[in-house]
Amino acid sequence: MHWIQITIETDKDQSGLIDSYLCEQGALSVTFADAGDQPMFEPEPGTTPLWEAVRVIGMFDAQAPIDKILGNLEVANNGKLPPHRIEILEDKDWVREWMDSYQPVKLGQRLWICPSWHKPPEPGAVNLMLDPGLAFGTGTHPTTNLCLQWLETADLDNLTVTDYGCGSGILGIASKLLGSRHVTAIDIDPQALLATRQNAEKNGIPPEHILVEFPENHDGKKTDLVIANILAGPLIELASLLSSLVKTGGNIILSGILSPQTEKIVSAYNPWFDFKAAKELDGWVLLEGRRRAEGNRR
Repeated sequence: MHWIQITIETDKDQSGLIDSYLCEQGALSVTFADAGDQPMFEPEPGTTPLWEAVRVIGMFDAQAPIDKILGNLEVANNGKLPPHRIEILEDKDWVREWMDSYQPVKLGQRLWICPSWHKPPEPGAVNLMLDPGLAFGTGTHPTTNLCLQWLETADLDNLTVTDYGCGSGILGIASKLLGSRHVTAIDIDPQALLATRQNAEKNGIPPEHILVEFPENHDGKKTDLVIANILAGPLIELASLLSSLVKTGGNIILSGILSPQTEKIVSAYNPWFDFKAAKELDGWVLLEGRRRAEGNRR
């Protein structure tokens, strides 16, 4: 089976109208994309911002009357047809396409992130077998990459770890494979908890070595290391909570932070932590802090 894809260049003010029009004309799906390489920082809660230049993409059945649809769009747009292009999309095994595009990734000297359908390139290395499923975290995003590189070089022997916002479980599982004693993996998304449990099992981690739970079920027990790779807004909101989960002298690793947001995050956690210089990759930042004693709070 084939599909026809119409891509229309417009602006954010007109994008909603074109979206509605394509849906009325029988589009199987409509998506928006950035047409001007404009960075979109973390939105305020409850908002859905758009780029100034927007690419509206409509997917139609191969038998759809494309000439008629474009003619009607021209009439609806006051006699002007916006810039557009038409493509024929062939039927593919999209699952296979995705699997082929996801290859093993090496982090540092000894850690490999390997999709579960691949054979590890270095069987003697630390190989984390991963099937992300519907949860975030494959090791390719700069924030996850920064966290994995930090873990790969850290001395984790016999430490307890909390992975807050665990997603696929990649960071917590990596810490366990790299020597930590026990991991607590926390997320608000049931799919993330399911993916973490399944990935832990794939990597031979016994259930008693990794506790997977919702935030409301967590008992607040402190650990030697807390990792939170989420976003700047939630990190600021959770500053007091996450700080309370780190033992005195323990470390906190914060990521999911864009470079311009660094000072706000440091300020939010400064009452409890002393931070090292930020590590940056592709505009994203990792912060490493050490927990001060209770009496030394600023």
